[in-house]
Amino acid sequence: MTDRLVAEDPAGECAERLAAAARAGAHIALTGGGTPRVAYERLAGMDVDWSGTTLWWGDERCVPPDDENSNYGMAARALLDRLPGEPEGGPAVRRIRGEEGPSAGADDYERELRETLGEELPRLDLVLLGLGPDAHVASLFPGQPTLRVKDRLAVGVEKAGHPPWVPRVSLTLPVINAARQVVFLVAGEEKADAVAKAFGTAEPSEQAPGSLVRPQAGDLVLILDEAAASGLGD
Repeated sequence: MTDRLVAEDPAGECAERLAAAARAGAHIALTGGGTPRVAYERLAGMDVDWSGTTLWWGDERCVPPDDENSNYGMAARALLDRLPGEPEGGPAVRRIRGEEGPSAGADDYERELRETLGEELPRLDLVLLGLGPDAHVASLFPGQPTLRVKDRLAVGVEKAGHPPWVPRVSLTLPVINAARQVVFLVAGEEKADAVAKAFGTAEPSEQAPGSLVRPQAGDLVLILDEAAASGLGD
């Protein structure tokens, strides 16, 4: 099922969904980006018991965690460091160790996913994603062979297809599509073409990785502002 929500305050709507998942003790995969950062800042001020929640990440840049380009670092500054009762009452944090490099970082993350969620294809409860202007998701870029990886949970990305131009580690499409809920948070007119390519009427294509995200037994939720949704039909 796809649920499209065009909202005046997409970051606020996203924060509410993340709060509900956290209250339920969910396994949540976070993303990077400016609009998610605002959502995390809102979320930090909400009344949420995080003690049963586990936080993962959909992708990470191969930089130290305190680097300005680190997705974990952004989430730490916007959310984790602001939570009351940290660290005892906070969520379990399973960050991607991008500083290990794309190959070792992916191996480490896959091992942690399997050890925590089981040997079969893990089912995260909520995967939050953004959408790049080229319609990439996580660090899965148009036309790259990582889009066809089916035997891994996490993959190293040696060449980024979008700035910052650093190697990455990313969840693979099978893991994303196994989630119980995938939430896209997209805002801005510069994303309208990408939204139309990913979620319009065109057939799924490796040239628009977002179009390949279709949960097999879960829900797909699109949280958009009017500008990002402007290329979609009614």
